[in-house]
Amino acid sequence: MRTAFGATAAILLTVSTGWSEVVKPQDVTYVEGAVETSLSGAPGDPILGAEVMNKGAGNCIACHQVTALNHLPFHGEIGPMLDGVADRWTEAELRGIVANAKVMFEGSMMPSFYRTDGFIRLGDAYTGDAHGDGEVQPLLTAQQVEDVVAYLMTLKEE
Repeated sequence: MRTAFGATAAILLTVSTGWSEVVKPQDVTYVEGAVETSLSGAPGDPILGAEVMNKGAGNCIACHQVTALNHLPFHGEIGPMLDGVADRWTEAELRGIVANAKVMFEGSMMPSFYRTDGFIRLGDAYTGDAHGDGEVQPLLTAQQVEDVVAYLMTLKEE
């Protein structure tokens, strides 16, 4: 009896907490640029989000300044300063901006970090060799988008 109860509890716990499906980039629903639901089904980790903001996957600081990350060199000046961004945008709006800023800001130079379609000769302008057949991968995973959004939500006006 005890084993049956334990197995049932484990199954219910797994179903209720764990196996949320990742939203594919082509299935993301934007409402006026905002994305209301998590892309990964899991909460973001602001510490991991700060790491993505650095050089590498996200490289957000190549274009944006963030005072909380002033220990990292070479902040950009192309995009707006991100200090206080959590007071200017909702979590859903930030998720939409990180996933595909062009939905909210049509002329944005910001890369679409969670987009895989609608490109014209992907890679050709930069490498002279267009992307071949096969699936294009997003710049960030769904979880990395959630991590960046979680970090951005910590950036409030002081």
